[in-house]
Amino acid sequence: METEYTINVFSENYIGLLNRLTIIFTKRKINIESITASESHIDGIHCYTIVVNTSEILVRKVVQQIEKLVDVMKAFYYVRDQIIYQEIALYKVPTEVLTSTNEIEKLVRQYNARILEVTPEYTVIEKTGHKVETQELLNELKPYNLLEFIRSGRVAITKPMKELTVHLKEKEMAFNYTNHKRSK
Repeated sequence: METEYTINVFSENYIGLLNRLTIIFTKRKINIESITASESHIDGIHCYTIVVNTSEILVRKVVQQIEKLVDVMKAFYYVRDQIIYQEIALYKVPTEVLTSTNEIEKLVRQYNARILEVTPEYTVIEKTGHKVETQELLNELKPYNLLEFIRSGRVAITKPMKELTVHLKEKEMAFNYTNHKRSK
């Protein structure tokens, strides 16, 4: 049974890592729904947030394979109720639509969106939320001669769980223990 999973990969920011990550998914014929990369709360460590629809068996294998990459420090996978997440969407509509009717303004308020920029030619609206919410606003704005639309990948943080720094310390301790046993 396919489920939506969010995978967080923590790594130093090395050139080519994103390519190596996507190859892992390609080989297993798993489509990436969204991917976002950014710095994390730990200096020098970046986080790749990847959303996929697959089985738990496959996602577990993928995460294990990702963790074998030299540059990866730790990878985790989560289901929706284990994370807090958002996406951002931008919509561009002609400004004349905004000035000729108050319907756009009503939609902006109704969907808790905000107007980012108004020029004589166009107006840019921003909506932050889950994909379903940003999609609903997209559907509402289409009849108003929508000029452009873009949605970001997911950004997510975990609900209270073991912190990454604890995982990294455990990994380091296990590495030191293994090396200590080998040197005897």
